[in-house]
Amino acid sequence: MFSLVFSFSVTFRRSSALALAALLLAVLPHSAHAATLDGTALNWPFALPFTGLLFSIAIWPLLFPKFWHSHYGKIAAAWSLVTLASIAWLAGGSVMLAAFVHAMLGEYLSFIILLFALYTVAGGILVTGHIRGTPGNNAVILAIGTAMASIVGTTGAAMILVRPLIRANISRPHNTHVVIFFIILVANVGGALSPLGDPPLFVGFLQGVDFFWTTRNLWIQTIVVAGLLLAIFIVVDLWRFRGEPVAVQVEAPDPVRIRGLVNLVLIAAIIASILMSASWRPGVAVDVLGTRLELQNLVRDGLLVVIAFLSLWLTRDEHREANGFSWEPIREVAKLFAAIFTAIIPVLAMLDAGKDGTFAWLLSAVTERDGSPHQVAYFWYTGLMSAFLDNAPTYLLFFKLAGGDATVLMGELSGTLAAISMGAVYMGALTYIGNAPNFMVAAIAIESGIKMPSFFGYLFWAAAILIPMFLLLTFLPVAPVLS
Repeated sequence: MFSLVFSFSVTFRRSSALALAALLLAVLPHSAHAATLDGTALNWPFALPFTGLLFSIAIWPLLFPKFWHSHYGKIAAAWSLVTLASIAWLAGGSVMLAAFVHAMLGEYLSFIILLFALYTVAGGILVTGHIRGTPGNNAVILAIGTAMASIVGTTGAAMILVRPLIRANISRPHNTHVVIFFIILVANVGGALSPLGDPPLFVGFLQGVDFFWTTRNLWIQTIVVAGLLLAIFIVVDLWRFRGEPVAVQVEAPDPVRIRGLVNLVLIAAIIASILMSASWRPGVAVDVLGTRLELQNLVRDGLLVVIAFLSLWLTRDEHREANGFSWEPIREVAKLFAAIFTAIIPVLAMLDAGKDGTFAWLLSAVTERDGSPHQVAYFWYTGLMSAFLDNAPTYLLFFKLAGGDATVLMGELSGTLAAISMGAVYMGALTYIGNAPNFMVAAIAIESGIKMPSFFGYLFWAAAILIPMFLLLTFLPVAPVLS
């Protein structure tokens, strides 16, 4: 267990150092509200580091896989430094520091702590026994994972079930499609019904969206999309399965057992921590260079870290070893997403400038002539940008573009919030970088010997499967959300 704790400390020491430095700054004399980055003063070149980072994530693993695996953290950090240097050059060091602190403490830290807690706790749940990789069994695993995703998170559900699914199908000559559908359903679509489910919805929760809002408003659409995707999977898997050798399909039975059950209690504790922060509002906060850190959120994040370490302490090491558990997937996500949240700072500022900013055309594209939001445009723009910009910061981007007032968006603009939520969650499945768990599942599958498609190969697969679903939501909405 010590090695696991040490590995985690190495992964997150930069974030911890940043948090400590920011908290020290909080007690130093400074103005109550630091200067903010003026989006009207920025133009398109300030978005180039963000574009370069995304290009690096998409292309470098394909062209230079060994170099990328060894140096992705340095590459991501370089793009972050270019972003911060450009902000400092334009607006000064104090504005740059305030913007960086807000991105890290106000947005990124809670995001990565939740992912870390779910990844750690779920990684301690071991499903043993032999499961035959038949279309029926695969469909059951996907259905269970999809249903679990909004309760234990897409990260949690994916980490619990991906290895049993891989073991069940590893001997099949055609198994890539199984993992692709797993990413789409369990790591994305299934998480549409709660802030625990998918990172962008947790970002919305941090912005003031009610915990159960998506449950009440998106359950019909999610059931329809998930049901159709499961039906498509069964057809594809049956076609592949019937063409495989009979010997591959026959395995000795072995009862399925679930070990590490204490982690189920810890998952319940994670849920309770989130609900606590939603209902407890003491009105106490710390101001760090203009970023307001609410007490309930600090307590929640602290509890999540404690829960993760309890999982490491209470779970047998052999359970994690049997799971093939390693820190590399969450380490990669932590580093790359820290860079994404940094490099997107100027992009968000330009969008926040609205009609006076560089991206005024985007505001026009999602606004009707009478000034009301164009819900179909919000769905497609949020979704397509989520696929390539990552869905958590993209959700935040369009949330702010729609006004950023959670009360209004949950009320008179509920259709707009639903469109943003569906676009971010559903279309986050279109690429490996669309959603944090996509990275993890693909990395685990590759480590296990499954030949996963390249970035663009996966994009082709996912688009062929999902675009018809999105067109269905657009032209034949199952509820008056996009109409």
